[in-house]
Amino acid sequence: MRSFNRVLMFAGLVLTVFAAGCTIAPIYNVPNAPVSTSKPNANLDDVGKAIVRAGTALGWNMQVTKPGQILGTLNLRSHEAIVDVNYSQTSYSINYKDSKNLNYDGTNIHKNYNGWIQNLDRGIKAQLSLL
Repeated sequence: MRSFNRVLMFAGLVLTVFAAGCTIAPIYNVPNAPVSTSKPNANLDDVGKAIVRAGTALGWNMQVTKPGQILGTLNLRSHEAIVDVNYSQTSYSINYKDSKNLNYDGTNIHKNYNGWIQNLDRGIKAQLSLL
């Protein structure tokens, strides 16, 4: 009986270590974050340029596809993340569009993706605050 308990404890420990090492997490999007600037009447172009500056500084390729929309692409080693950044004078959103080699399954993605999006969000906030 004592051996059986040890086996169960060992199995539990292995499962705990395995679960802690998982690299998959629910996908992180940024919905309708407020545009906060020191400039009282920042226009759409100002907001777009701040978003492009933030992404470019972090290694993203930021392409304005139309007023109010930017396509951001990040390539790191064999990984690629693509996001849509929709923005107005009052808010912006960062939404998953596509990826390569990030194990996206329709709901979950490699946890590093979420860190990249959180960094992009912080960068955008910082650039907007400089307006």
